[in-house]
Amino acid sequence: MINAYVTNLGKYNEGKHLGEFLKLPATTEEVQALFSRIKVDGVMYEEVFITDYKTEISGLNKCLGEYENLDELNYLASLLKDMDEWDIQKFEAAIAHGEESGSIQELINLTQSLDCFEYYPDVKDYDDLGRYLIEELDYEQIPEHLTDYFDYEGYAEAYVINEGGIFMKDGGFVFRNNMDIEEIYNGRNIPEEYKVFAYPPPETSIKKALAGYSQMIADIPKAINERTISPQQLSTAHADR
Repeated sequence: MINAYVTNLGKYNEGKHLGEFLKLPATTEEVQALFSRIKVDGVMYEEVFITDYKTEISGLNKCLGEYENLDELNYLASLLKDMDEWDIQKFEAAIAHGEESGSIQELINLTQSLDCFEYYPDVKDYDDLGRYLIEELDYEQIPEHLTDYFDYEGYAEAYVINEGGIFMKDGGFVFRNNMDIEEIYNGRNIPEEYKVFAYPPPETSIKKALAGYSQMIADIPKAINERTISPQQLSTAHADR
């Protein structure tokens, strides 16, 4: 549902571009493998940022930033993957509406609160909206002999002034109803099954190198002691001269 181009921040600051697209939702192993390929090892290079997004969900790219948390992105992508086509359309409409989509936390909560929005996919203008409200939703009872003379467009314009809502660029009308957004995510409580950020396991050569450094450090006091000349040794050496 989301492809994020993950880039090694440290290498980027050094003037080198190392990055690759990560298809989300992903597994921990897939993240580790990507990190290994772009040299994010958790030792010399720890930080990443996202330089591009690709997704078929209209409007979602504009809601995502460079420094998004990969666990949060994976959480969002997993929720989107479980949606049916109608819910995806409503999610796109809600994003177009502009509310509850200013952060990844809001987007996650939005996936579970689509009932807070009304979406009419076949409505393209005020005339369509007026006819839909009256003929399909029975907002008004118009005598049959007056239907050809009724100002559907004007009726819809007054409705939008009072109730709000927008016409989407590619067709459809969406507005916010009075239901409350359900907060399933507070910015901290990511379920464990969606957490995938992990550095690759250290390679054997790195483990050996680190073990060697540790031993060198441990041997320093011994080496110093071996090279220290006692006062007695110094006195004897002077007498021999």
